[in-house]
Amino acid sequence: MRLRSVPLGVVASLILAVIALTVSARSFAAPPDVPAWLQAHVGDSDGLISQVVLERARALYLKKVAQGAVRNPCYFAMDATRPGDLGNGVLGRRYYVICEASQSFRAIPSGHGGGRNLKGTVNFSNGRRCSKNFGNAMDSELTAGGAYVTREAKTSFKGFYSTGAKQAAAFLRTFIQFDGEGEAANARQRVIGGHAAQVLRAQCMRKNPNSSYADHDGLVPFGKLVDYPGGRSNGCTSWSPADARQIISMVKDNPTTLYIYPESRDIAAVVAHRSQSGGVPYWNASCLKEIGAPKFWPRKTLEPIIAQYKTDHPVPPPQPLPICKGS
Repeated sequence: MRLRSVPLGVVASLILAVIALTVSARSFAAPPDVPAWLQAHVGDSDGLISQVVLERARALYLKKVAQGAVRNPCYFAMDATRPGDLGNGVLGRRYYVICEASQSFRAIPSGHGGGRNLKGTVNFSNGRRCSKNFGNAMDSELTAGGAYVTREAKTSFKGFYSTGAKQAAAFLRTFIQFDGEGEAANARQRVIGGHAAQVLRAQCMRKNPNSSYADHDGLVPFGKLVDYPGGRSNGCTSWSPADARQIISMVKDNPTTLYIYPESRDIAAVVAHRSQSGGVPYWNASCLKEIGAPKFWPRKTLEPIIAQYKTDHPVPPPQPLPICKGS
C-alpha cells in the first residue's frame, strides 16, 4: 500500500488541535470526589454546608491551587441564602472554614449586605435575618455571589473608645481585600472584603497631643465601640471579633479562595421555578418562605438609579465633631 505524504502544516494543526482538546478537557474536569470526613458535614441544617455550596467552593479552590494562585491549605465558603439571625440571640452559622489537609471544618456566623432603601425611588434593602436582594452595583451595599480570592490586609485607626475607669484604647480594624471574578470582578472598586463586625461611633474629639494618631490640632476621635455580629454590612463579609482574628491570621500574606452562594444564575433559577416544573434549585427553605422570591440587581440597571438619586439628594458636607467635654 502506498502511503501518501501529509504536509507538515496539516500535521502541526492536528497536534495543536489534540493539545487544545486535552487542555480543554482538563480545564472542565470535575473535581475529585468529596472525602468521607468532609461529606459528613454536608446538609441543609445550621452548622452544615449544602452540597452545591461545597462543590463550587471546592472546585474553585482546587482550580486556583492547580494554577498556583493560592497555596493556603484552607479555603472558605459562604451561603448567603441562610438566615443570619435565628432568634433569641442565636446567630446562623453560614460561613465555612475548610482545611482538608488537617480534616478541619468550622461553621461560623457572618453578616450579609444590608442593601439600601432609596426612599421614593427604589427599595433594595435586606432585613437582619434573611437576604432577599443581591447585586454588584457600586454603592448598593449588596452581597454579590461568586468566586473571590483574599488579598492584602489593611489595618486602619478608627478612633479611641472607653475601656472603663477613665481608660481608653485605640480601635484598629483590619480589612482583608477581596478580588472577585465574573459578576464579582468589581469587588476591589466596591471595596468588598472581610473584617470584624465592629464599628466606632465617633461622638467627639478629645485632646491627646502625645498620641501618634493625633491630628495637627492634637485631637483624636473618641466614640463608642459597637459590635454587630448579627447585623448587616455594606456588602462585605463580617465576622465576630474572635472569628475575625483567626481568619485574618490564616490569610494574611497567604491568600485563599472564598466562594459565596448564590450567583445571579441561581437566583434566576429559583425565580423561574416558581412558574415551571422540574428540579427545585437550592435555597434555604426558611428564608425562601420569608422573602417570597430573591432578586439580583445587575450593576447596569442599578448604578444609573443610584447615581441619579445622589444627584437629586446631595449629601450635606460633613460637620466637624464637637470637642469632648472635659477635654
